[in-house]
Amino acid sequence: MTIGDFSQATRLSAKALRFYHREGLLIPAAIDPDNGYRLYAPEQIADAQVIRRLRDLEVPVDDVRAILQTADVDSRTTLIAAHLDRLEARLAETRAAVGALRNLLEPSAPVPVEHRSVPETPALVIRATIDLADLGAWYDDARAELQEATDRPGVRPAGPLGGLWATELFLDERGDAAMFQSLISLEGLPGLTGRARAETLPPAELAVAVHRGADATIAHTYGALGAYVAEHELGVAGPVRETYIREPSDGSEDVVTEIGWPIFRVSR
Repeated sequence: MTIGDFSQATRLSAKALRFYHREGLLIPAAIDPDNGYRLYAPEQIADAQVIRRLRDLEVPVDDVRAILQTADVDSRTTLIAAHLDRLEARLAETRAAVGALRNLLEPSAPVPVEHRSVPETPALVIRATIDLADLGAWYDDARAELQEATDRPGVRPAGPLGGLWATELFLDERGDAAMFQSLISLEGLPGLTGRARAETLPPAELAVAVHRGADATIAHTYGALGAYVAEHELGVAGPVRETYIREPSDGSEDVVTEIGWPIFRVSR
């Protein structure tokens, strides 16, 4: 088959066929030695259709090559399923971003802000310096490890989990992060393993706003709280303190997070 006939049969352009030839995905059955025209066998139509469908799903060229070269059906299925999982995760992120943008376009009620004096707090703490891009994965790992440590005999939790996020983490896309579980007391703690350490968190004066909803929409609350502090308070250096009053379960967006912005109180 000439490249024109093969293109019409597979709905792949000549440009795409030349690209797949260069990449070794779809090598012509023969090349005319006189004019260099590519010639394809009818049996290659099936491979071309598979390639087109995979590329429609944005499967990377290297993964397409691996799929085509894998004779084992189970291995081939695993490769395709892994890409579908990535697509579904990307779709969920896109939906969350669309929802967040719609919230910005719609009029919203003012975000109430309260002042809170937080005393020094005994806690189990996991700390690290991380890249902003790794925040989600680091949060999940630290949260799971703290919950495991909290379940040990002798550990007496006091309230929900919390997080401390340094300004540099967002300003420079790398900075200090901490997850903590507040405790009734550090006395009688069992020996600790892993990353969790016993600490007494320092007291803090905070301007506090409550965010209700998924993390994808929390930027609105952060923006309102930051604007309030800039207009009415004296902000000070220090990490923002999040407290996870109600966390998601089974994909639910019924989430409540308190955001505490460090301030210097000059009046009541």
